[in-house]
Amino acid sequence: MRHRTLGDLRVSAIGLGAMPLSIEGRPDERRALATVHAALDAGVTLLDTADSYHLPGDAPGHNEHLVAKALATYGGDTSDVLVTTKGGRGRPADGTWTITGSPAHLKAAAKASLKRLGVEAIGLYQVHKPDPEVPFEESVGALRELLDEGVIRLAGLSNTDTAQIRQAREILGDRLVSVQNQYSPAVRTAEPELRLCAELGLAFLPWSPLGGISRSSLDGPSRLRGEVRFGAFHEIAQDRGISPQQLCLAWLLAQSPTVIPIPGASRPETILDSARAADLALTEEERTRLDEAVAGA
Repeated sequence: MRHRTLGDLRVSAIGLGAMPLSIEGRPDERRALATVHAALDAGVTLLDTADSYHLPGDAPGHNEHLVAKALATYGGDTSDVLVTTKGGRGRPADGTWTITGSPAHLKAAAKASLKRLGVEAIGLYQVHKPDPEVPFEESVGALRELLDEGVIRLAGLSNTDTAQIRQAREILGDRLVSVQNQYSPAVRTAEPELRLCAELGLAFLPWSPLGGISRSSLDGPSRLRGEVRFGAFHEIAQDRGISPQQLCLAWLLAQSPTVIPIPGASRPETILDSARAADLALTEEERTRLDEAVAGA
């Protein structure tokens, strides 16, 4: 497993997005724990969770409890595992996603996450999404207070734009270490944020990194549905004898040395396949074909 830098830490080049283990369609606990354990077996040392990863209407923290239990029952050394969590979103019974970015809420949420994770300090804590009703500098100020209090060790952002990243950098300095935005072959609106992170040396954690790949293929039905636009991923993967998803993650890693994809998984087999992307090197010709396929999509 190759590694990348996040702040002053060395983490696996591929992380695990644990969200699918706790939301709708989630597996039973036995399979969920086996999925996290498989990730650890593969050398994954970055586990991404959030207090809002739970079924609609349930109490916050299902995923955090699950990740904590997986680490406690693993049986191997987990001292180098970084658990990153997020606060500021909720999931009421109607299934919507709410946003609450007030300093009081974020500080209380972080302390509740700290307790659920059972750690002395949260390794990386992120504002899940800017609250349009709260000045962004106030939300980031809560992260600064949590850092100063020792509740969290490092701070990050999620679903933010370049102006917000620069603003947070001014407030937090080098204690801001990451940005987690949606980015994939199908969704590249965060390209400016990815490039800014590369410039500033911030880790960029793409969520939903496989967008466009899992729904496309080279078969007849996909062609009829118009989902063959990423056919190059399938063609190269077929030639290599690997999955298109694994190739997609390797393509993401090639975008910048600060990119650390966090693909979701709900089965051990899925995360084991994803983890292999960390050691997959693309040829210049493959990279060009994939870039052209993405640019033309």
